[in-house]
Amino acid sequence: MNRKKIVVLGAGFAGLQLARRVKDTEYDITLIDQFNFHQFQPLFYQVATGGLEPSSISFPLRKIFQRKKNVHVRIAKVQNIDLEKQLVHTDACDFKYDYLVIATGCTTNFFGNKNIEQHAFPMKSTVEAITLRNRILLNFEEALDCSGEDLEGIMNIVIAGGGPTGVELAGALIEMKKNVLPRDYPDMDFSRLNVYLLEGGPVTLAPMSKESQQKSQAYLEKMGVQVWTQALIQDYDGKKITIKDGRTIRTNTLIWAAGVTGNVPVGIPQEKLVRGNRIKVDEYNKVEGLSNVFAIGDIAYMEAKDWERGHPQLANVAINQAKNLAANFKAMLSNRQLKPFTYKNPGTMATVGKRKAVVDLPFWKFQGFFAWLVWMFLHLMLILSVKNKLIIFINWALAYFTNDTTLRLILLPNRKQIELSKRHQQEEPSVVV
Repeated sequence: MNRKKIVVLGAGFAGLQLARRVKDTEYDITLIDQFNFHQFQPLFYQVATGGLEPSSISFPLRKIFQRKKNVHVRIAKVQNIDLEKQLVHTDACDFKYDYLVIATGCTTNFFGNKNIEQHAFPMKSTVEAITLRNRILLNFEEALDCSGEDLEGIMNIVIAGGGPTGVELAGALIEMKKNVLPRDYPDMDFSRLNVYLLEGGPVTLAPMSKESQQKSQAYLEKMGVQVWTQALIQDYDGKKITIKDGRTIRTNTLIWAAGVTGNVPVGIPQEKLVRGNRIKVDEYNKVEGLSNVFAIGDIAYMEAKDWERGHPQLANVAINQAKNLAANFKAMLSNRQLKPFTYKNPGTMATVGKRKAVVDLPFWKFQGFFAWLVWMFLHLMLILSVKNKLIIFINWALAYFTNDTTLRLILLPNRKQIELSKRHQQEEPSVVV
């Protein structure tokens, strides 16, 4: 019996969930990602601020699919898709498919500003979170020998974007300033360290309730974060930020959390794309006009009765779309009727700092210590392995009681690592799988 081939692009929440749900079926599954591990994006900011080890929020893909002979993990970068020949071209080799599932998620949106793209620090992968951690920690090493304008640039850290990532990162940085850095650098004056959160709109956490917006901003300002709303960044040259209203901030560190855009593979027709560079799909997550190509997760745009502007780009949406599509793939094997995807929002949440969080549930909105406990519990449950759950819990418990972490390591790539990376990127594609 010839197994139908499903090729899944991306091992994020959506792609990984789909592969796990169809691993024990009559399908032959190929899961392609540029990394050999799944990344838990909601906790990138804790890696960037030294709260967690990168390995705590990452999990090897091959470990997940051990002994599953019909699941093939391939580490590669997608170059383009040939819809007519049903081929995925990558930098490793070409992959034939019967069904293609695009779960490539989103990438950082710099809104066409090349200067910001060159100088700002994004945080959309574990690697980028480690790079940001290196930059933050190196700042303080350099500050020991700086003065004047150079010191001002080092001691100003600016976050662009007042969504959950920006709010959570700002809170973590200001807690570092208060609890950690004075112990590590007793000869430095950290009253000069400023954390700015710049939001282009009128409020932080715009998708959440008015209560959560107001409370999150109040928390941040009380902690010492300088929150600027209606502050659209016009330019950044690596040393100075220029805001559209004329204000400027001198900083060596601009962290860009201001927007995302769909990470669409080359080969998807332009007419299939909508705002946000997302792929338009029907109620079964099938790309409109294509019979055997699906899109799930952040990259997918589906209009529904309660979601006229598409579903929110959240982990819970991605996971549930993957579950529904997996059930439909199983239904195809026995010619059963497919089930359309429906989604009811279970709520949204964000943490601001220790004992500070905001939670919006459909029937209840609350903030403070209990919200913080709920946020921690739900994020802990989403972590893949019991081992990783335990490690994160221990780290959080120690940080709670000691107001400190021991993970402030500056890990820079050496020459061999750079050469290996370049060699991997330059390898020629070979066979068709």
